[in-house]
Amino acid sequence: MAKHNIIKLENVWKVYKMGEVEVQALRGINLSIPQGEFVAITGSSGSGKSTMMNLVGCLDLPTKGTIYLDDKDISKLNESDLAQTRGKKIGFIFQQFHLIPTLSALENVMLPLEFQNMPSDVARKRASEILDLVGLGDRVNHLPSQLSGGQQQRVAIARSLANNPDVILADEPTGNLDSKTGADVMKLMQNLWDKEGKTIIVVTHDLKLADYAKRIVELKDGQVIKGG
Repeated sequence: MAKHNIIKLENVWKVYKMGEVEVQALRGINLSIPQGEFVAITGSSGSGKSTMMNLVGCLDLPTKGTIYLDDKDISKLNESDLAQTRGKKIGFIFQQFHLIPTLSALENVMLPLEFQNMPSDVARKRASEILDLVGLGDRVNHLPSQLSGGQQQRVAIARSLANNPDVILADEPTGNLDSKTGADVMKLMQNLWDKEGKTIIVVTHDLKLADYAKRIVELKDGQVIKGG
């Protein structure tokens, strides 16, 4: 049975105006990502990969073309609908861990749940289960400053899973980690993909990390040159 495409880009362009100059960050991208796929999007700096991630992640809208997320056209949504879709469907992992320094690991993971108005005791239980899943069950009350970089990124991964999103988007998730810790984080993502059946999209310029994915999509000058 063919897998349902969770993400589909049809002739997507993104053009930025820099004063008088137009920069074509994406030029006619066509790409389908089936549900439950582990994809790495690679390309050198300026290839358009971060722009593409922002569009797929409902952080920005295309200049033209259509983007479907779970069969819903998100390319014309207004700001609040875009934010709502993002909150429900997508978990983000960034290069900077973006943890709140005054909150414990548990409280950081509870945040997205509280934004969705989940009762506190339920949120606490769910956050604690996810921290177990990423191997931090014994660190739930630690502040970010009491955790190593790899542990902080695991907290960030746990937070991205909190709302049980369909898609996990990771932008250079190992950019601030040494290579061994980076490999551990990628193995953890592989494991989540394997066990939880999440659709995972990793944006990285590091081809060694891209190898953890099942499919590599390469961008150059705003176009897909491989894996589309």
